[in-house]
Amino acid sequence: MSQSVCILGVTGSIGQSTLKILDSHSEEYSVFAVTAHSRIVELAEICKQYRPKIAVVPSHKVDELHQLLIQDGLTEIEILHGEAGLIAVSEHPQVDVVMAAIVGAAGLLPTLAAVKAGKRVLLANKEALVMSGDIMMQAAKDHHAALLPVDSEHNAIFQCLPDGYFQAERNGQPKMGVSRILLTASGGPFLNHTIEQLQNVTPAQACKHPNWSMGQKISVDSATLMNKGLELIEACHLFAISEHFVTVVVHPQSIIHSMVQYVDGSTLAQMGNPDMCTPIAHALAWPKRIQTHVPALDLFANSHLNFQEPDTARFPALKLARQAMKSGGLAPAILNAANEIAVAAFLNNQIGFTQIPQVAEQTLNRMENAVADTIDVILQADQAARAIAQQFIMNKGS
Repeated sequence: MSQSVCILGVTGSIGQSTLKILDSHSEEYSVFAVTAHSRIVELAEICKQYRPKIAVVPSHKVDELHQLLIQDGLTEIEILHGEAGLIAVSEHPQVDVVMAAIVGAAGLLPTLAAVKAGKRVLLANKEALVMSGDIMMQAAKDHHAALLPVDSEHNAIFQCLPDGYFQAERNGQPKMGVSRILLTASGGPFLNHTIEQLQNVTPAQACKHPNWSMGQKISVDSATLMNKGLELIEACHLFAISEHFVTVVVHPQSIIHSMVQYVDGSTLAQMGNPDMCTPIAHALAWPKRIQTHVPALDLFANSHLNFQEPDTARFPALKLARQAMKSGGLAPAILNAANEIAVAAFLNNQIGFTQIPQVAEQTLNRMENAVADTIDVILQADQAARAIAQQFIMNKGS
């Protein structure tokens, strides 16, 4: 019997890679629901090919999608809209698997809805866990949801941890012989740039990642190393480990996706070509493994692997994220919100590249931290942080 899949963010790079995997295993998986934010023409084409039962778009895009579906004779596809629509498909009783691939804070509520509905949730939206890590992980436990990491680094760590690790006590300490997590980072396109050079980089340069094909926002985050900072926070929540047991290792080739060190001196690494189809397929089928089009790693062609410490003087975003995780409470949500606003401003040429972490730091300094014990409190902090970050940006431009 095939499993029904809901893809949140189907037109993005993760959504497209997910479709690629489903195409290869159409007997085991079917597309039940798809969502998109702005690429409505692409969404209509996906609907034409996969015939989902439901499509979700923003309220102001409903008419556009409706007309496109009518042109293709797809009148049987139900159109839902807005946040309520995203939540409805995420928790739909006919959905077995939810690919959570909406970028940014917008993915929080639908991801949480899927977890509370006890789904298998393939987590590609790190911001949902950054903002509400404790709540999300507790919900997964309470509702017996399988929350499986799709980020290549966290998926690699997941593969290298011992069986039963997630059933052990969640107290921030390494357990079952684990001593440390090594989270790899490519270093992005500006790994060897000086601080002076970083001040002059353009959005186009920042969006050109040397190893991965990604959307604009995550590409900029990768360039500032904020992406790795958010992944550090995500790793702490996913693997119930304090931040001082997580070391970031710059590895420009992106061949080793992350590592786990053990008390006996062993270091286990998960290696592979940089293609998101591998972690998607792993999370989709776990504990089984299914075939993908990704070729096996050629060790002779990739004979040189380099590692170095991250430079937090040139890339302060990583330091900010570590401090936010150490502070706990609302600090990670505040950091994430300010960063989203700052990245958008950079992409619109309102601020320079090096001002992105400055906006985040100023917002953190301006806002008072508190316990992140409810989703409402987190969302209020998110909105307040966005307003403050926007004010800093306006002041910088004046």
